[in-house]
Amino acid sequence: MRIVLFAFFCLITSLARAVEFDEQTRYLPLGQHMDVFEDVRGDAGIDDISSPALESSFRRHDKPVLNAGYSRSVFWLRIDLAYRPITQGGQQTWLLELAYPPLDNLDLYLPDGQGGFKLAQRTGDALPFSSRQILQNNYLFSLSLQPNDVQRVYLRLQSQGSIQAPLAIWSPKAYLEEQPGRIYVLGIIYGVLLVMMIYNLFIYLSVRDTSYLHYILYIASFGFYQVSVNGAGIEYFWPDNPWWANAATPFLIGSAVLFGCQFARSFLHTSDHSPWMDRSLLGLMLLGALAMLLSLTASYALALRLATSLALIFTVVIFSAGVLAWLRGMRVARYFIIAWSAFLLGGAINTLMVLGYLPNVFITMYASQIGSALEVGLLSLALADRINAMKEERARILQEAGRKLEALNQELANSNRLKDEFLATVTHELRTPMNGVIGSLELMQTVDLDPELEQYQRTAAGSARDMMRLVNDILAMTELQAGKLYPKREPFSLRGLAEGLYVQYAPRAEEKGLAFILDLDESLPDTLEGDAGKLSQALGYLLDNAIKFTRSGSVTLRIGGPAAEGGSQALRIEVQDTGVGFTTPPDGLLYHHFFQLDSSMTRAYGGLGIGLALSRQLVELLGGTLDHESQPGWGSRFFVGLTLAMPAQLRGALARRSGGQALLRPEDCTVLVVEDNAINQLVTRGMLLKLGYKVRTADNGAEALELLRHEQIDAVLLDCQMPVMDGFATCRALRALPGGADMPVLAITAHSHSGDRERCLAAGMSDYLAKPVKFEELRSLLHDWLLCKPESSLKTLI
Repeated sequence: MRIVLFAFFCLITSLARAVEFDEQTRYLPLGQHMDVFEDVRGDAGIDDISSPALESSFRRHDKPVLNAGYSRSVFWLRIDLAYRPITQGGQQTWLLELAYPPLDNLDLYLPDGQGGFKLAQRTGDALPFSSRQILQNNYLFSLSLQPNDVQRVYLRLQSQGSIQAPLAIWSPKAYLEEQPGRIYVLGIIYGVLLVMMIYNLFIYLSVRDTSYLHYILYIASFGFYQVSVNGAGIEYFWPDNPWWANAATPFLIGSAVLFGCQFARSFLHTSDHSPWMDRSLLGLMLLGALAMLLSLTASYALALRLATSLALIFTVVIFSAGVLAWLRGMRVARYFIIAWSAFLLGGAINTLMVLGYLPNVFITMYASQIGSALEVGLLSLALADRINAMKEERARILQEAGRKLEALNQELANSNRLKDEFLATVTHELRTPMNGVIGSLELMQTVDLDPELEQYQRTAAGSARDMMRLVNDILAMTELQAGKLYPKREPFSLRGLAEGLYVQYAPRAEEKGLAFILDLDESLPDTLEGDAGKLSQALGYLLDNAIKFTRSGSVTLRIGGPAAEGGSQALRIEVQDTGVGFTTPPDGLLYHHFFQLDSSMTRAYGGLGIGLALSRQLVELLGGTLDHESQPGWGSRFFVGLTLAMPAQLRGALARRSGGQALLRPEDCTVLVVEDNAINQLVTRGMLLKLGYKVRTADNGAEALELLRHEQIDAVLLDCQMPVMDGFATCRALRALPGGADMPVLAITAHSHSGDRERCLAAGMSDYLAKPVKFEELRSLLHDWLLCKPESSLKTLI
C-alpha cells in the first residue's frame, strides 16, 4: 500500500511541474522547466538517477539556459513533457533540440514501459556524426508524445570543455521554417570571411607583401575554428573523426593566435617603434604554438582551457598594439583599431560565455563570428590604405630620382595607376555588399528574435548594475573620507528594505549551499524615517562578508527592537553566520580600510578589505553603532544599533464611492502607474490604454511624487512592494501634497492576505487590487472611484 501511495504522490508531483503545450505550439524553451542534478563523481546510472532516493536532489533551473562553464561534473537534466491538445488527436511527433554542438557526450533516456528508463540515444562530438538520431549540427531527438499524458525525459551531459544546455522543444514544421534564417546569418558571416580571404590572396599575389599572407592564414584559421565550434566541421569535414572534432578547436585557436600576432607585427612594424610590444606578440606566438601542440598530444580539457584563455589575452594585446602604433603616428593603425574593436568585443563576449560568466544566447554564441566578419572587412580596408600609402611614398622617391629615370618612373606610374584603379574598383565593389551586411546585422538588433535575447539583455543590465554597485562602493569611501556624504531623512518601508536584502543575498547564499534566514520582528512599525539606502548598503557589506566566509551552515539577518517611545523606534539589527570566525585584532584594525586578517598571496578569500570600514562609517553617519563578537571556527555576529524616527500618521482612507452613472469619460482622465517591475508596468499600462485612459508611469515612489508635483494626475495605481520606498510610504507622502488628500489611490499588491486590505486603507489608500490585476476589476474600480466622481473634486497637482 505504501508503494502505491508513493507512486501516486510522485505522479502528482510530476503533473504539477510538467511543461504543458498543445498542437499550436511551435517553439518552447525548456531552460526554466527542467530539473538539474550535478553528479560530481560522475558514476551515477539511470537507475540511481530515477530512484526515489535522488528525487529531491534535482533542483528546478531558473534561467533560460544551463551554463556550467568548464566543469568536470556530469549533469543530468529531467524534463516532464505534457502534450495537451486543444482538439482531439492522436500521437504526435516533436523535436527535442540541444543547441550546443561542442558537447562530448550526450545520452537520452526514455521510459521503457515497465516503470523504468532505457537509453534511447547516445551521441556527442566524441562519437561519429552518424551516431546522431537526426543528422544536424545541433543535437535533435524525435519524441512521440501521447495526448494528455506526461512523459519524463532524462538527458545526461558530460564534456571536457564548456557545458552549455540551450534546450527547447519544436514542432517539426516550425523547426524546418526557422532553419533558413539561421543558415542565412551563418552564410553571411562565412561568405564575408571567404570573400576577404580571396580578396587578400589576389593582393598578396600582386604585391608579394607577407602581411597579406599572414592575414590570409589568420582568416583561414579563425574561419575553420568557427566551423568547428558551430558543428559544421563534424557535419561536413570530419564526420568520422571524433578525436579531431575535439582537438580542432584548441588547435585552430592556437593557429589563429600564431598567425594573427605575426600579421600584427609585420603590419604595424612593432619591432621598429615598440620592441617590448613586439616581444609580447612573440610570446603570444609561442603560446599559440604550444596550444597547437597540446591539442595534438595532451588532454583536450587542458588544451582548450589554455587556448580559451589565450584567445582572450590575444584580443587585448592586439588591440593595445594598434593603439600604441596609432600613438606613434601610423596612419593605418586607425583602421586596425576600429577593426579589432569589433573583434575584441565579439571575442570577449564569446570567451566569457564559454567560461560560464555569460549566458548562452544567440548574441553570445555568434558574437565572435559577427565581430570577425566586421573585423576582416575593416582590416582589408586598412591593408588597401597601407598599399596606397606605400605607393605614394614610392612615387615621391621616384620623382626625386631625376630626369634620367623619368621614362622608368612614367612606366611605373602607369603601372601604379592601373593597380590603383584595380584596387579602387575592387574596394568600391566590396563596400556595397559590406554595407548591406553591416546594415542587416544592425537591423537584426531591432527585431525581437526570441526570448533568449530578452534574457540576455536583462542579464547584461544586471551585470551593469553589479558593476555600478562596485563604483558606488568606491565613491562612498572617497565621499566618506572627504566628509561630503550626508544622511537623508525620508520615509521608507522597513519590511521592504529587509525583503530587498533577502532578494539580493539569498540566491548567493543558496549557490554556496547555505541557508539564508530573515528574522523580522512583526511588532516593529513598517514605515520609518531615515536613509534606507545607506542602511541597506551598510548591512549589505556585512551580509556579503558573512556569505563569503561561511562554507556551510547558515547566514541570519535578524531585525528587532523594543517598543517605540516618543515618536522614535530603536532597532537592533544582527548579522550572524556559522563561518570561519576570527580573533579580533588589536586597536580596532578590523574596521580600517584595506585591512585583511589574511593578507598573504595565498589567502582563501578575496576582496579589497573596505567592506567593514565602510559599514561602520555608514552606520555612524546614521547615528548608530556597529559592534561584533566572533570565535574562530564558530562563526561571527555583527550588531547594528540604530534609532530612527517614526513619520506622523496621515489621516485615514477615503470612503469607497458607490457605483453609478459615470460623470467623466476615460479619455479626459490621466492615471499614474507606479510600478518598479517593467513587465507589470507594461501590462497595467496596456489595460489602461485599452480602457481609454491617458497613462503616465513611474518606476518608484520618489519618481511618482516628483511627477505629481508637476503634472495633472486624476488617479494613481500604486504597487505596494517596492524597494527603499514602498507603496505605503509613497501614499502617505502623496496625501500630504496639495490636492492629494482627495485623489483616488488604488493599491496593487502581490499578496492576498486577509489583513492586506486593512493595511492599505490604514496607509491612506482608497481601495485594493490583488495581483494579477484583472481587466474587469480594474475597469470597475476606476469607474467607481474616478469616472463617477464630480469633475470639480478632481484636484490638480502642480
